[in-house]
Amino acid sequence: MLGRLDTIHVRSSNISRDKDELIRRLSIPPLGTSNLNFPTRYPQKFWEQFKACLWKQNLSYWRTPSYNLVRIIFITVSCIAFGVLFWQQGNIDSINDQQGLFTILGCMYGTTLFAGINNCQSVMPFISIERSVVYRERFAGMYSPWAYSFAQVAMEIPYVFVQILLFMFIAYPMIGYAWEPTKFFWFFYTMFCTLLYFLYLGMMMVSITPNIQVASILASMFYTIQNLMSGFIVPAPELVARLQSNTEQIPKWWLWLYYTSPMSWTLNLFFTTQFGYEDDKKIEVFGETTSIAAFVRDYFGFRHDLLPLAAIVLSAFPIVFATLFGYSISKLNFQRR
Repeated sequence: MLGRLDTIHVRSSNISRDKDELIRRLSIPPLGTSNLNFPTRYPQKFWEQFKACLWKQNLSYWRTPSYNLVRIIFITVSCIAFGVLFWQQGNIDSINDQQGLFTILGCMYGTTLFAGINNCQSVMPFISIERSVVYRERFAGMYSPWAYSFAQVAMEIPYVFVQILLFMFIAYPMIGYAWEPTKFFWFFYTMFCTLLYFLYLGMMMVSITPNIQVASILASMFYTIQNLMSGFIVPAPELVARLQSNTEQIPKWWLWLYYTSPMSWTLNLFFTTQFGYEDDKKIEVFGETTSIAAFVRDYFGFRHDLLPLAAIVLSAFPIVFATLFGYSISKLNFQRR
């Protein structure tokens, strides 16, 4: 009660009235002048904002070994482990039946999914912490959210590049993949796009959810769909046959999950570029003799004539996830204070 009386007394005092009058007079510009106005919202152009954010992210990444050093060590250990487990299984001369082919195809599927999920999970805590800083600096008008988002996305590329180099020079020769320029390039390109879209997926999940717990739950749902609809566990021809027969009451729209699954396009490129051109190599498949290329085409539905389309679609997934991350950062605000 005493506090309310003091407040009323101050507001009715001469000092308070004088301040109100001073504020009213100063809020009206003198004759011949105009209101204070800035031509742009931010003090620097977008390119300068981007360079400043990139410099800031570079320092932040370099000073966070708990994130970057750990994932580099993880991919190194994983490469050695998978190289030992699948020693020379990718050599075309050692594949004589469908079991040998399934082994190396499963190796591609397992290593890619394993490394991708680790990238997605490890980036979430880091982005969650960075988002709190972005809220403060965005409120202060330091830079555009899009400048921050592009810098964050661009800063991940060199570290993913290092991960791919480690895989290509450790696991690739140990598993026994062919040292042909075309196959090497396509493997590098596919692995690079795949790790990028898994990484940007984790960033996007954090940007559209209020906390990291919800983001992890949504990401786990994505992993499950990737497993089921990647075209490895249930190949595309078998899925189409089940949908056409409709004996198992499978919804028609499930086929779109296969075509919109990033992992299905990853496996498409992996299987096609590594074994889709092996028409001369014959293997025993379920009691019949056929070429490796024919088996990959007939069993999995991966055709080498669709290779350019698969390459374009695969490169679109990192761009889409990165764009959604930037849009969510600029439009959504989960801070409650």
